[in-house]
Amino acid sequence: MTEQNRNMWIRLATAAVAIPLMLALLFAVPPWGFYLLVLAATLVGAVELFGMTHQGDRVAQAAHTATALAASLVVFRFGADARALLALAALTPLVAMLVSLARLGAVETAALRMTSGAFGPLYLLGLTLLSRLHAERGAEGPWYVLMTLAFAWGGDTGGYFAGRFLGKHKLYPAVSPKKTVEGAIGGLAGSVLAAVVICSTTLRSIPLWHGVALALVAGALGQLGDLGESLLKRSTGVKDSGQIVPGHGGILDRVDALLMAATVVYLYTRAAHGLSSAPCPRARATSTSRRSSRCCRTGTRW
Repeated sequence: MTEQNRNMWIRLATAAVAIPLMLALLFAVPPWGFYLLVLAATLVGAVELFGMTHQGDRVAQAAHTATALAASLVVFRFGADARALLALAALTPLVAMLVSLARLGAVETAALRMTSGAFGPLYLLGLTLLSRLHAERGAEGPWYVLMTLAFAWGGDTGGYFAGRFLGKHKLYPAVSPKKTVEGAIGGLAGSVLAAVVICSTTLRSIPLWHGVALALVAGALGQLGDLGESLLKRSTGVKDSGQIVPGHGGILDRVDALLMAATVVYLYTRAAHGLSSAPCPRARATSTSRRSSRCCRTGTRW
C-alpha cells in the first residue's frame, strides 16, 4: 500500500470515529454540550498556533492560549452584546503587546509575536461562531452547523479527489506546491453539491440559490484559509500544525477552511434573520413595571 493510500484510509477511519461523536453533540445534547467540543478544539488550536509563532516560550504560549479561550467564552456567552465585543476587540491587542514586552526574547521576531498574539485569538473565533449558530437558530441550529461543516469538508473532499485524479496546473506553488487549479474547482463543486443536498432536504428555509451562492463564497474563502494556514506553517518552518488528528495533522490543519466557512455562514444568518429583537428579562420587567405604573395613574385596566 502506498503512503498516499495509507493516509487516505487513516483519514477515513478518523472520520468514522469523529463524525458520529459530532452528530451526537449536535442533535442529542443542548447547545452548551457542542460548545464544550468547540472550546476543546479552540484550546488545541491555540496551543498549535502559538507553538508555531512563539517557539520555545511556554509562558507566552500559555498567556495567548488563555486569551483565545477567554475570547471564545465572551463571544459564546455575550455574542449579542456590542459592548462585550468592543471590549474584546480593544483588549486583545493590548494583551498581546503586554505579553511581548514581558517576554521580550529576540527583538527581530517581536513584531511577529506581538501581531500573532493579537490576531490568533480572533482568528480562532470561527469555531465559536459555530456554537453561536447552533444556539441562535433554534431547532434549525444543528442543521446550520452541519451545512457549514459540509461546505468546508465537502470542499476538502472534492478538492482532494479532483486534484489527485485531474490535477495538472499548480494553483499557488510558492505557498502550497501540491494544490492545483483542478483541485480548487473540484473543491468548489464539492461545496456546491453539499449546499444543493442540504437546502433541498433539511434546510428548506434557505432558498436554493442562497445556498449555492453561500457555498461558493464559503468554499472559496475556505480554500484561501487553507492557503493562509499553509503560509503560516511555511513561514515558521513547520510541516503540520500538530499530530492530534490521525491522518490530518493538527486541529488547525483540519479546521483552516472551516474557520472561514463558519464566519461566512454566521454573517449570512445575521444579515438574513437580523438581530434578535426580544428584550432581555430585565428590560421586559422594567417595561412592564413602567406600563403598569402608567395604567394605574390613568385608571386604565389591561
